[in-house]
Amino acid sequence: MSSSISIIGAGTMGTAIARLGLAAGSQVQVVARDAAAAGRVDPAVTATAFGAPLTGAVVVLALPYPALDDVVATYGDQLAGRTVVDITNPLDFTTFDALVVPADSSAAAELAAAIPGASVLKAFNTNFAATLATGTVGEVPTTVLVAGDDADAKGAFAAAFDGSAVRVVDAGGLRRARELEAQGFLQLTLAAGEKTSWTTGFALL
Repeated sequence: MSSSISIIGAGTMGTAIARLGLAAGSQVQVVARDAAAAGRVDPAVTATAFGAPLTGAVVVLALPYPALDDVVATYGDQLAGRTVVDITNPLDFTTFDALVVPADSSAAAELAAAIPGASVLKAFNTNFAATLATGTVGEVPTTVLVAGDDADAKGAFAAAFDGSAVRVVDAGGLRRARELEAQGFLQLTLAAGEKTSWTTGFALL
């Protein structure tokens, strides 16, 4: 069954996720401030300027954490009834040494509270773009961990990428987004400290 994905963001993560969706046979819309930049992601995507209507049943926010407020302000009403995927890691980028959400919360939980009509999932934040592009971490298939409270939304997310190079693994309810963001934070700091590479990452065996 064909799936439809809207990806807000045309950076390295947005590009990698868009190509996974295309490989799975999904219809992919890429939204960016500059529609030309969205078009450069892949010739097969529908390139759209930020602010224009979304077409995907699954909406992936491939943006930095501070940009989520702007997305909610611009698209809040349109996100109702859709599966919304938060890929952010809410780091303090001035120190690169802390998360900026409360210890008992997460960026995904904040987003869910801001758009109560949407089904919010946490996914892709524990993956680097390179491992999504290659579909491997070393010699192991890339695993995308997904957390959320809506089983149907998680099913729609998995279906949108079924047939691509990655495997989707259910990590539990949205409360698990805290642990996923902590894992993403650790992976980022290890790479920034040159303890590991931006082309590799954690793997699930």
